[in-house]
Amino acid sequence: MKTFIKHCAKWAVLSIMAVSACEPIEDRMEMGGAIAAEQLDITATLIQVDGKNSNKVVLDNRSPVLSSWDFGVGTTQRKTDTVLLVTEGENEIIFTGLNPNGTKVTKTLTVNVDELTFDVPLEWGYLTGGSEKTWVWDDTQPAVWGNGGYLASTKPEWWMLQVKDIEDQAAGEGAGAKMVFSLRGAKLTKVKADGQEAAGGFSFDMSKTIVQDNGTVWAKGKLTTRGVTVLCGKSPDEGSIPVYEYDILLLDDGRMVLSYAPPGTGAWGAAYFWVFRAVE
Repeated sequence: MKTFIKHCAKWAVLSIMAVSACEPIEDRMEMGGAIAAEQLDITATLIQVDGKNSNKVVLDNRSPVLSSWDFGVGTTQRKTDTVLLVTEGENEIIFTGLNPNGTKVTKTLTVNVDELTFDVPLEWGYLTGGSEKTWVWDDTQPAVWGNGGYLASTKPEWWMLQVKDIEDQAAGEGAGAKMVFSLRGAKLTKVKADGQEAAGGFSFDMSKTIVQDNGTVWAKGKLTTRGVTVLCGKSPDEGSIPVYEYDILLLDDGRMVLSYAPPGTGAWGAAYFWVFRAVE
């Protein structure tokens, strides 16, 4: 009996040690607590280069809330992060914290960028003109939407639709429709021919290139939209589901060609293409 008690005591101690060893080092948020906006301990500090405020900002949340930062041209959920801003002058950074009790708290910080010390992808300027830019279907081309070969075509080549044909695919998104890309807030507004608007956001990832077997770059990056698609932004081969991520085949001051293929599509499988032009 004494031996049994000794073993029980031994296992109890080991169990306590195991539980203690599993406890994380970091502080945990206590359930039920909540803080107000004025109690937030957050900062947005621009990195200085040669005495001037650059366009990189260090975000830091020292409050007992989960983090969500919206810095205008992107978002991050990290407690501490360094992000790139793309415009000089005042930039608003909106912080949204999630309290342990499920409530949200929001606070806006403002920083003033003196110069674009760190390189900004040219695509921001191409797409927005440095402020706001309007894009429409490129009616100077033989086709503005349709399909062709994935990793092979660079425009619609099999099923080829002109602007007048878009109405049958997406009502109000053909002739007379437009897209407005705004730099501040990385905002995308789709305006249908009847004036009806749908707004959302957009972002780039120019590191996501796609290279053909011969080494030729087929896609130079990706354009992702949030809350809204581009004109006729759907995938017919997937039940016409909305498309929010596009391969960028071409983007300059005047033209934009995008593509999308369902996941798992191989070379020469069916991909869809969008052909737009900027409004001067």
